Amino acid sequence: MLSQSDLLTMIAPTRLGNRATASEKAEILTAIAKLEDRNPTPRPTEAAELLNGNWRLRYTTSGELLGLDRPPLIRLGEIYQCLRVGAGRVYNVALVNDRTPLVGKALGGLVSVAANFEVVSPRRVQVRFQRLVIGLQTWVGYGDGPEGLDRWLDRLEDPRRFPAIDAKLNPEGQQGWLDVTYLDENLRIGRGNGGSVFVLTRV
Repeated sequence: MLSQSDLLTMIAPTRLGNRATASEKAEILTAIAKLEDRNPTPRPTEAAELLNGNWRLRYTTSGELLGLDRPPLIRLGEIYQCLRVGAGRVYNVALVNDRTPLVGKALGGLVSVAANFEVVSPRRVQVRFQRLVIGLQTWVGYGDGPEGLDRWLDRLEDPRRFPAIDAKLNPEGQQGWLDVTYLDENLRIGRGNGGSVFVLTRV
């Protein structure tokens, strides 16, 4: 029987999915579907204690996210999705490194989106995006480690603008939904309105 560790072993070499071959992608999707069939939390959006917290993306089929990894100038690092269920807030944080010929060294950047979410069914949430921040980590004050991530999320709630691309988004025009198809203490699998699949582990 396929286990969580089997799936994580399969996806580990794929660099979030960018390096997966067509046959590997098909095999991974089959493995994901098998785990979804054994979802231990049949009403995941009602399991606030399991949903809440910081999650790290391990694999996705999202072209939008994988498109951030475009060497040699851009190299995608870790991607986090952080849920604050009590407040109905979700944050996506993608870390990137930019190696420019002008400075000759890697500059850490980030792409962050803050949004509201609303539970609309036992496994679906509606997401309305509100704020986009793109900039250098040092300029916006992003720190390392889990504590740095939590501090950054607090700063995203501050209405003051950052020295970066800092844009308000139209929550009615910028929205989508996500189905939580597998959830336990350590693993979450979701499927979005664009047809993308997401595999995340708890930080």
